[in-house]
Formats: sequence, structure tokens, C-alpha cells
Amino acid sequence: MKRVYTEKDIKRMLKEGTDLATIPAGVVLTPSARDAIQDAGKREARSGAGPRSSGAGATGANRFPPLPPGVPSVPPEPVVPSAEYSWEAGGDPVTPEEIQRFFHSPEIEALKADMAHVAHKMWKRSMVDGNGGNITVRVGDNLVLCTPTLRSKGELKSDEIALVDLDGNQKAGWRKRTSEANTHLAIMKRQPKAKSVIHGHPPYSTAFAVAGIEPPTCLCSEAEIFTGPIKLVGYQTPGTPENAEAVGEIGKDNPAILLANHGVMTWGTDAEDAYWKLENMETACQTVWVAGQLNGGKVQTIPADKMQELFEIRRSIGMEDPREGMKECELCQNDEFRPGVVCEVPPTDDGAQLDPAAEEIVKRLTDEIMEKMS
Repeated sequence: MKRVYTEKDIKRMLKEGTDLATIPAGVVLTPSARDAIQDAGKREARSGAGPRSSGAGATGANRFPPLPPGVPSVPPEPVVPSAEYSWEAGGDPVTPEEIQRFFHSPEIEALKADMAHVAHKMWKRSMVDGNGGNITVRVGDNLVLCTPTLRSKGELKSDEIALVDLDGNQKAGWRKRTSEANTHLAIMKRQPKAKSVIHGHPPYSTAFAVAGIEPPTCLCSEAEIFTGPIKLVGYQTPGTPENAEAVGEIGKDNPAILLANHGVMTWGTDAEDAYWKLENMETACQTVWVAGQLNGGKVQTIPADKMQELFEIRRSIGMEDPREGMKECELCQNDEFRPGVVCEVPPTDDGAQLDPAAEEIVKRLTDEIMEKMS
């Protein structure tokens, strides 16, 4: 397992006079650790003799200021960083002392700091209100980090996060875990890819949940790639086994869901990934709502063949989509939304004629329905 350096580690090294250039290559630096390294470099630059001359007498490396501490002399190979936490199967701590040592290990402390960071972003973006919302991160076969109950996400500290098992029993932490933990755990039990689950109350997507309407598909490419179809879960009392069961069944195949008359839930490989999906869903719902007020409510859908290209992008980032293989009119059917986006079958070019008998039946049924409605 790679060594994780936190902001606390960097500050300790600076206090002890340790050269940050001695940090080994390939270690994991938390976002706050990177900020601490950059700040240290800026302070060193300000305390030096000023920028080096770039005049005629300066050549090679002497034309530029020295590298900040901890920065390698050769550019690294570009990578896509991942904050996904992996563990050894069957290696969960068992005894109270083992659990405490695990819970306060550098790797878990770094994850707790990331959870607090995400909680603060949720609060700043009005994704939660009061003490609402919660975050979980899976860290073992049967262990999950969990935010506490009755705590504003805008003020959450990393040392307030709890540790629970997949049945919701608290194993560590001085603050009581959230009462809605079992809803998160219901998804994790069914979907191994769900290593972090977030619950919030963002206004626009929660408005769709209150209206009981699933947001239209085939409209926002970002949401189609990163969240897929946003599904609605029927209302159940928050925190109950019935709610956990309903959310788990729909949530296992859909990383972004609406909780009727309540809020939303998203899941991902880590807390940041789950939070991104929360932002993607909220922005899509806001965009769809605004677009519905324009042009008489007429909006254009992404063509079905282009949707297949988006599915290919989803597969490339490890996300399957249950809509693959659907017919065009099934894929973009949005007649529940008002103003609606109703998919129409395009006219054929092969000269095929409609069945007169079938047309007569459709006309007769339509007339009967219209007569009853009037």
C-alpha cells in the first residue's frame, strides 16, 4: 500500500527542518498536503535573493528559479489520479485495539480528511441544509467510514467521522453515526463498485423528487456520461428498513437517484467521485428546468446514434449503462416531464405502407378515449 502524506505530515517535516525533496516518488499526497508543499515553496522563494536574471549571461538551469521542495527534477509521466481505497480481502481488523489502530492509521485519517473536505463543498454549494446530508466511504470487507448525526456539513471535522460495519453497528468514533447509514449500506451490499455514497438535498434535483418526475434523458451529455439515467425511488420514511430496501434495489444499477419527497443519493469509487455525480445531477436538473421555460418548452434531444457514442465513453471509464441496446424511442422517451420531450419514430425511406386495418383500430380507440375525456 502506498504511503499517504497529509498536511500534518508536511508541517511536521517543515518544523523538524526536513527537506521536502526527500519525499519519495510515487507516494500519495492529499490535496491539503499539496497545498502545504506549494505554500512552503512560495515562502522559500520570497525569502531568497529574488528571481534569477534571464539576461544574456544566464544559460540553462540558471535562467530559472530553483525547484520548490518536493518537486522532482524530471517531469513525471501524466496519469489520471485515483482516490479509490483498496483493501486486502479478509484483512479487516477484529479486536477493539486492532480497530482503533486501523481507524487512526495515516491512510484512514487521509480518507476522513477528504470526507470533511467534500462535506464543506456540499454545504458551500447549498447541496445540504441544517444538519442534513451524509457521506460514507467503504474501507474493508465489512467496514465503512460514516459522517455523524446532527452535524452541519459546513462545520464537520475529520475527527468526528465514525466507523461502522455493513449492518450499521458502530465500531469506532466518538460521535454517533448518521441514522441514515443503512440506506448507504444497502447500496454497498448490492454494488461492489459503490465505495462511497453521498446523500444531500440540492434544490433543483430535490424539486424533481418532490414533483415525482424523473429528469428527461438524452438532453445533457455530461449527465448522460457521468450519472446515466436519474431514477426515482418511491417515498419511504427516512432511516427505515423499507427505505433502505427500496433505495438499495434501484441504487445498485443507478449511481444517481431521487428520493421521493426527500432528496437525492449518488455513489462512486470515492467521496470526490460521488460528489461530482451530485454536482452533475444538480446541474442537469437546473439546466432542464430552465430549458423547459424557453422556446415554448421545446428542447432538442441528443440523437440516438450519438447516445451510443456516449455509452462507449461510459464503458471506457468503467461504467455500464442499462440502456445500451434500447430502441431509439425507448431511449429518449420523456413524456412524463412537462413540458415533455416525446420521442417520435422517424419516417422510413423504404416506402413501407401502414396497415389500414391497424390504423382504423387506432383511430377508433382514440375517438373513444377523447369522447370519454370530454
